[in-house]
Amino acid sequence: MFWPRYCCITEIMGSVDNKHLNSEVFDEMQTALGPRVPYEQFYEWFKSENHYQLRKKPKELDKFFRKTGITFNVYGESDGEERLIPFDFIPRIISELRWRKIETGLKQRANAINAFLSDIYGNQEIIRAGWIPEELISQNAAFLPEMIGVKPPGGIYTHISGTDLIRVNDEKFVVLEDNVRTPSGASYMIENRETMLHMFPELFTRIPVKSVSNYPEQLLQILIASAPASATATPVIGVLTPGVLNSAYFEHAFLADQMGAELIEGTDIKIIDKKIMMRTTQGYRAVDVIYRRIDDNFLDPLNFNPNSLIGIPGLFDVYRNGAITLANAPGTGIADDKAVYSFMPEIIKFYTGSTPILENVETWRCSEELSLKYVIDNIEELVIKEVHGSGGYGLLIGPTSSKKERAIFLRKLRANPSNYIAQPTLSLSTVPIMEKKGLAPRHVDLRPFVLMSPTEVKVTPGGLTRVALKKGSLVVNSSQGGGTKDTWVLEGV
Repeated sequence: MFWPRYCCITEIMGSVDNKHLNSEVFDEMQTALGPRVPYEQFYEWFKSENHYQLRKKPKELDKFFRKTGITFNVYGESDGEERLIPFDFIPRIISELRWRKIETGLKQRANAINAFLSDIYGNQEIIRAGWIPEELISQNAAFLPEMIGVKPPGGIYTHISGTDLIRVNDEKFVVLEDNVRTPSGASYMIENRETMLHMFPELFTRIPVKSVSNYPEQLLQILIASAPASATATPVIGVLTPGVLNSAYFEHAFLADQMGAELIEGTDIKIIDKKIMMRTTQGYRAVDVIYRRIDDNFLDPLNFNPNSLIGIPGLFDVYRNGAITLANAPGTGIADDKAVYSFMPEIIKFYTGSTPILENVETWRCSEELSLKYVIDNIEELVIKEVHGSGGYGLLIGPTSSKKERAIFLRKLRANPSNYIAQPTLSLSTVPIMEKKGLAPRHVDLRPFVLMSPTEVKVTPGGLTRVALKKGSLVVNSSQGGGTKDTWVLEGV
């Protein structure tokens, strides 16, 4: 076609460091002949820009983020310093054609997970049918027995979910893990787009990028639609936060502000006449829906952890009586469990009657004797994760680990095998980042956001792309040195 007029993308944009990559790694932006179709318009713009000025953009972006206040805290850090999540302005671009399959697969998965939660806290038909082992649920620390027999308003357990995807080739995305407890990152998705619109407005007049700015409005609508029957004609929505020291406090405040909802802490609430009442300057006012950003164990010191200082005493009793909606419902964390994840193909088939549109990554359950033996014998080649782990913690990446690290992990595995699963070391796709010398490929994942109400399921077109900024790293989490990118879904491509 017209690729021969482009000698090589590196001649224009600087040297691209491919040393750590191999032939199995899918480069989302370019082929040997030039940029892929979704990147063509961006490439034309980039080629015409002053690259010396572009290399200065990261400093401008840092100033913009500091002014906006987009920060996060890292748990366990003694100084408690708020940090910026590094942002790279080279977008991750996905065609609408590819996105349609992702969207359909995410809706299928969200419906199956919601049905699964309804079942395991109800009749447990999937266990009775022998599709999953009983001990997977009964002996799971994330299973909340208090939720047995409790039906949330509208039958929705997972109002908000963030499913982590990785791309393995031109056509295929696979699910790395599910996040339905208190998924985070939507605010960064929105602010990344706002930042790009501010810094490069001309790009969005030339390239048809689907909007993500209506996410707060859609979130508000699904929360309103999920309000209990006792709610007022205009349900009152509150965002329950642990407070300013929480790592995602920026997001809590941002979403509350964008939705026009109340940002509340446990100390702002009293239970009056068996209703959740919020303190205001005009006295106490009823709250109908709480978008909670507090884990189950800390929600209610009367029903769960008695030492919790951030929860609301008696909240679960009000919830059990149907007088408040909690989004997401207590007990949803079991669907985040990585051992449960390994059964997701069966779960999807059981509740939808269809095979999964989005496949899982191959997974070995260390609780099973043969799987454990395989993992121990092949530890240098595998990624081993705690079943309840998150944030890039509690895992071993075999190919990059030291002999000492593997020895420590082997002791953990043998002592408590049911606490771990293992997966192959995957060739995450790459998208370039901007460095001083030009573009360099870095591994990425994607967290799209799915919103569910009793009447519909919505998927925001794009989501949060997380990028491993360190050369050769596969860990994209911000707490582990990762950053983020704006994610574009192109219309009509």
